[in-house]
Amino acid sequence: MTPQLPAYGKSQPRFRLPSAFAWLQRRTTRRTIISVVVVMAAWEITGRFIVTNSLFFAPLSSVIGAAFTLWHSGELQKDIIASFSAVVYGMALAIVIGIVIGVLSGASRGFREYTDAFVTGLYATPLVAVAPILILWFGIGIASKIAVVFLMAVFPILISTAAGIRNTDASYIEVARSFGASRLQIIRKVMIPAAVPFVITGIRLAIGRAIVGVVVGELFGARAGLGFLIFTSGQTFDVPSLFLGVLILALAGVALTSGMKWIENRVAGGRRVEMDN
Repeated sequence: MTPQLPAYGKSQPRFRLPSAFAWLQRRTTRRTIISVVVVMAAWEITGRFIVTNSLFFAPLSSVIGAAFTLWHSGELQKDIIASFSAVVYGMALAIVIGIVIGVLSGASRGFREYTDAFVTGLYATPLVAVAPILILWFGIGIASKIAVVFLMAVFPILISTAAGIRNTDASYIEVARSFGASRLQIIRKVMIPAAVPFVITGIRLAIGRAIVGVVVGELFGARAGLGFLIFTSGQTFDVPSLFLGVLILALAGVALTSGMKWIENRVAGGRRVEMDN
């Protein structure tokens, strides 16, 4: 009996990974993994064969070795906790105050006219120059780092929230008014829900500024933190540890921003259309 050959042109079942590894089948994930692997390989090759002076560059393997050394000594954990504690507290404060002031600025023309000049001026001010003043006021502990993170992160949230409130669809407001909704109910039930995608975008933009803020604060004065690690490593020409501090901050920024982007996509739903390539 001759075996049955598959009919010509009939589609064959595609190989599927187990459910635990199904995320590898996503094109975006595959592209991300490929780009990361290429960058890691280029980093190692550059450090081993192109820029071989250890005072200027460190291969990835040396950076990983420095990570193990600092981890076993307990210094790396202390620096990570110090930096990200300031980021968490500063971001939490920035989110609360930024949303509150943003809602007031977007919903009240009078409030906006009183505060717009101050918001614009502070946002345009290089807050890096304010860090020494904050350290002078609050000391070199975590309080000054929280203040720097707050000032760096609050304005994107505030401005995005105000923009979201002001861009609420007028037809929604008219419908709410036709049902007898009060001004406070319109703000709470119509404007704030409509501004949620703008708020999330503002938080996503604020994350990068918060990480910059904590590093700036730690460079000017600190007892621990990744910025402190970068500063002391640069002073002692410990290039692998210096690159390690920068790498951890970059990875944290990517992880936090990706998390907020995922939340933004879930909230925004089908409002965004992207071109497939």
